[in-house]
Amino acid sequence: MIARGWWERGRTLGAAHPLLVDIGITLLVQAAMTMPFVVPRPPELEPATWPAYGLTTLTVVPLIWRRRAPVGVLLAILATNVLYRLTLDGPGQPLPYTGLVIVYTIAALSPPRRRLVTGLLLMVAVPVGVWLNTRSARELTFSVFVFAAAYVFGRLTDTRRRAHRVEAEQAAARERARIAREMHDILSHAVALMIVQAEAGPVAVRTAPERAEAAFDAISETGRDAMTQLRRMLGVLREGGTPDDAGDAPREPQPGLADLPGLLDRVRAGGLDVRYRTSGHARPLPGTTGATVFRIVQEALTNTVKHADAGIASVHLDYGESDLSIEVTDDGRGPQSASGRGGGGHGLVGIRERAAAHGGTTVTGRGPDGRGFTVRVRIPAPAAAGAAAEVVR
Repeated sequence: MIARGWWERGRTLGAAHPLLVDIGITLLVQAAMTMPFVVPRPPELEPATWPAYGLTTLTVVPLIWRRRAPVGVLLAILATNVLYRLTLDGPGQPLPYTGLVIVYTIAALSPPRRRLVTGLLLMVAVPVGVWLNTRSARELTFSVFVFAAAYVFGRLTDTRRRAHRVEAEQAAARERARIAREMHDILSHAVALMIVQAEAGPVAVRTAPERAEAAFDAISETGRDAMTQLRRMLGVLREGGTPDDAGDAPREPQPGLADLPGLLDRVRAGGLDVRYRTSGHARPLPGTTGATVFRIVQEALTNTVKHADAGIASVHLDYGESDLSIEVTDDGRGPQSASGRGGGGHGLVGIRERAAAHGGTTVTGRGPDGRGFTVRVRIPAPAAAGAAAEVVR
């Protein structure tokens, strides 16, 4: 775990400062190129000299600019290697380190045209290098193999990088869609209830002042609840804020099954008779599942309040062995109004997306007796971690 932590920190530092990575690679290659100069040579060979070592270093230094001018670095490496072979009898290298690094870099970071130019250069440079060195078919075969391997590894790196980028973009799109659903559910529900209460307020003031006071209290409570949920969401999303900001936006859990009674009370305060019942063996659910159930019920009731002109709504949760069925029905005007599509809303779309995100299904349509509107959702609902242990205790 410690090594993995260091590796992740190193990757983060390298992504922020690529020049440091290039300098580190250059130093590593220089260390490998130095080995033949520090290992004792047989007496029959010429001794390693400082000029030979200096020219060897010149073949390595261009790697510092491998990202900025990869083809230029390749040309510099080829030129210095040819100069080394023609002018000095220095120690040879077991591998063409500098060439492999720059070929990998071009394959991983460069566009197709630059990769094509590199391939053409190597088709000439590799046979020439072998001819200047040993003129053996064995060395030619080995050189072709290692350079081809460097190129393949570079292309694989580029493919993996592109896949990670696509995955990150898809994750960002999913997160934007999730945030949009949350914002829609919170604001649509709150505004719908506040409109109903505000419209009933003037009538109640003239006929039943005590009901008017209750309506205004419901409006303020609904507004406060909406603000609390919005601040909760922003607190989770905000990053890099000041401590004061963090204090202003508490990072509390999303609403869940325990918050359903409060939701139903707020809807009842708007004049809709909401009846709630459960069946099956009720059990604790994972937080994300509970939040999804809450949002589905909230959006279904919001559609009823906004579109159905209903007097009674029923919420039924049926706990199966491994799933949960959610059914919200009303006695309103039916699908044409209760669907929310007439106003261009996205309520039912959001319900389907939430259910699908958990591997569930959604069915909507007229009520059992042909009146009103029904939303039926079935989602997998395993017990929350630790629930079984709590039951045993």
